[in-house]
Amino acid sequence: MTFVRQWVLRVSSFGLTWLYAIYRVHPTVWRLMARNYRPWMARFARLHAWMTCQFAAIDVPAYGDFLRRNGWRFRWFDLTSYPPTDKQSYVKAYPQDQRCWHGKIEIAGSVVDESSGSSGQPYNWIRSRRELRTVHKNLAGYTTLVFPSKRRFVINAYSMGAWATGTNTGIAMARVAMVKNTGPDLDKIIDTLRHFGPGFDYVVTAYPPFLKHLLDRMDEVGFDWAPYRLSALVGGEGMTEALRDYLERRFTKVRSGYGASDLTIGMGGETDLTVWLRRRLRTDQRLRAALLGPDEHRLPMIFQYNPLETYLETTADNEILCTINTTAVLNPKVRYNIGDEGRLMPYDELARIVSAEPAVWQEAQRAALGDRMQLPLLFLYGRKDSTISYMGANIYPQDVENGLYRDNPHAHRIESFCLTLEEHTDLESRPVVHVQLRDGVELAEAELAELAGVCRRGLVRYLAEVSRDFAESLAEDPTAADLRIRVHEHGAGPFAGTGGKIKNVYLARSAAA
Repeated sequence: MTFVRQWVLRVSSFGLTWLYAIYRVHPTVWRLMARNYRPWMARFARLHAWMTCQFAAIDVPAYGDFLRRNGWRFRWFDLTSYPPTDKQSYVKAYPQDQRCWHGKIEIAGSVVDESSGSSGQPYNWIRSRRELRTVHKNLAGYTTLVFPSKRRFVINAYSMGAWATGTNTGIAMARVAMVKNTGPDLDKIIDTLRHFGPGFDYVVTAYPPFLKHLLDRMDEVGFDWAPYRLSALVGGEGMTEALRDYLERRFTKVRSGYGASDLTIGMGGETDLTVWLRRRLRTDQRLRAALLGPDEHRLPMIFQYNPLETYLETTADNEILCTINTTAVLNPKVRYNIGDEGRLMPYDELARIVSAEPAVWQEAQRAALGDRMQLPLLFLYGRKDSTISYMGANIYPQDVENGLYRDNPHAHRIESFCLTLEEHTDLESRPVVHVQLRDGVELAEAELAELAGVCRRGLVRYLAEVSRDFAESLAEDPTAADLRIRVHEHGAGPFAGTGGKIKNVYLARSAAA
């Protein structure tokens, strides 16, 4: 019986993987699938996720041992019977080869991707030739849907080092565009734009903070934006609507993708509909309560994703579990908890909630006309451990970014920021926002004080809008507004020695005031 069960699972899993591969044949077919996804397909995605888990239980030594240690028992079609995996309990606990199919690493064609180390120790992730081919086709299909053009020119500004997302982005984009892999070199990007001229539809791929540096630098050198058509695809970390508003003063469109080195790039992407929805949730309290709950005041990023490729679930604590539904993955990722907090919603449920108000529903339909994707939605809040608690409220890096950049006339002078919670001489702990100036920006004492004041007022105003706990604390005790802003020269203070990091680090060690 066990033998028969194994082969039924093998044939079924390979068959589903082959079936999914059909819509990756060409970006046109990929767009057709994304625009015609139906809710019943989610049942097949969940079935395939269960098969993938059972397949891994049989053929992946580390996962088989992991299940035995957790007292697992086989149950037909019960995905929740498989205990979640994560970096601590699974990745760090077992050698790299034991987490591969049959305990063997594929050599030829495999690429090693090193995570950024923003959460601590960097990790190495091996991806097979087939796995990378799948990633490239999915990213190319999404790009043609979100940035339609026959003269697409991608400037890939991601790092080209061991963090292989930059390399993979360049390869994927070459399927549907002309590509130049400049890396994060501001002057090289500007020279490229001037050399090739305004006759292309440019898409810059980069981290959100770098895209801001690029915009500020182009303004600084007097770049003539008017004849150019520039858009941007960003990833690697969250982006606030305040930063998007700032960037879209110059860029025609800025969209964000969701992925992780632990899992894969291109797990989800923003569309015109999700950007409209997120902006609507900033002011529409009724819709926010209906979609996110009456006590949720944070503004999540919103993506659409394909469950046939990456099957997502949420735990009781709203942490996301992901199963990569393909046998091409060298290190199978099954019910993997990356530590991100979020919630999921089918497209038809979103339509039901939004259509309760006809005028709002008409807005949503107009927003969806361009991409026309019917894939389910992921509301992503980010890492659960990326907060500082203050006066009963949780402060997230995204809150700080909104407060610093929204309606700030000095935003072009800011390079980055980080947070600390510091104990003062009165024994009270208060959050401190450290702001790093851009390289070459020099301000007099009065200008530094003005910049700090504008940033503090903007942050207090934003927190009071989005956090009921903070607003109540502010009403009861006005000293709650005493959020400290410290402005540092480039590379000074907590930013010393951080220039080589791929990602910004937003939580720094606390220090005595």
